[in-house]
Amino acid sequence: MDNTAKPGAAPAGERIAKVLARAGIASRREAEVMIQARRVAVNGKVIDSPALNVGPNARITVDGKPLPERQPARLWLYHKPLGLVTTTRDEEGRPTVFDNLPEGLPRVVSIGRLDLNSEGLLLLTNDGELKRKLELPSTGWLRKYRVRVNGAPTDAILAPLRAGITLEGEAFLPMDVAIDRQQGANAWLTIGIREGRNREIRRALFHVGLSVNRLIRVSYGPFELGTLGRGAVEEVRPRVLREQLGLGRPLAGEEHGRPAPKAGKSGVARPASRATRDAAKGAVKTAQHKAAGAKTGPARELSARPENPLAGKGARPGAAKPQRSRDDRGPMGKATAARPGAAKPPRKGPGSGH
Repeated sequence: MDNTAKPGAAPAGERIAKVLARAGIASRREAEVMIQARRVAVNGKVIDSPALNVGPNARITVDGKPLPERQPARLWLYHKPLGLVTTTRDEEGRPTVFDNLPEGLPRVVSIGRLDLNSEGLLLLTNDGELKRKLELPSTGWLRKYRVRVNGAPTDAILAPLRAGITLEGEAFLPMDVAIDRQQGANAWLTIGIREGRNREIRRALFHVGLSVNRLIRVSYGPFELGTLGRGAVEEVRPRVLREQLGLGRPLAGEEHGRPAPKAGKSGVARPASRATRDAAKGAVKTAQHKAAGAKTGPARELSARPENPLAGKGARPGAAKPQRSRDDRGPMGKATAARPGAAKPPRKGPGSGH
């Protein structure tokens, strides 16, 4: 049966690129490129345009192979180290995030990017539609960073960022900016943004005369870096993922009548946006009520992860300390002062993030 829409009729089914993305073949944009390269066939006919809707019974192949059975959406937290680009292939031959992931993961795509010289939390998923949903500014999730700059920032200097600036014709939304402390020639800031523009934080700080020499993403919406070690990957529990994203169907590892897998280090912070907070409010109250009467079990799944030691002040006693290198002890220790001088403009290039 041909499941494509007939001329003059209302489009039926879903766009072919969306179907490929949901099957975990590629992101929607990458799927469109594959289609234009004539690598995709529908009901035995090779197509070269993504402007096609397909129904649930369409026979779709990629490079002659049928689509794998659709897997439930899954999400992982990854602590990206310095020196890796967030791309599947790099034209300059630099090491990539995907070349350095632990063995055993399925094919995953990143949600957003972190550039070569940025580190911290990177979300990974096996679902192209979930990737697209979480990258949209309309999702409203706050992305929080710890940022070290060369200079002595003041509230007056940072005021334009809080109000919103326009750079090279791009209008940046207002940022949440807090000054944590001054350490010699450097200062630590905590910055929250709701967009993912190309090197947004570096460009904005350079605009007000500050040069970034370290940038660490510590949270993405309700998901936190916490004490996850550099280069480590940890899967978000299915029930937590479903409740935070408002998904209506059970996810991987969660069946009717069965609790989600035992909690590990992963957890969720209070959702950043009001809409997300309201959606999770009932689930959090239920978990807290159950936890009051039981030491173990599914009720503990929604307990918050240990407070992130990179998040600045207010760390709980006994919280793990961040990893430190020999020449830079990071935001919680003594930092190596950068040489005073004029800030250098940030580069734009492949693998850009923040």
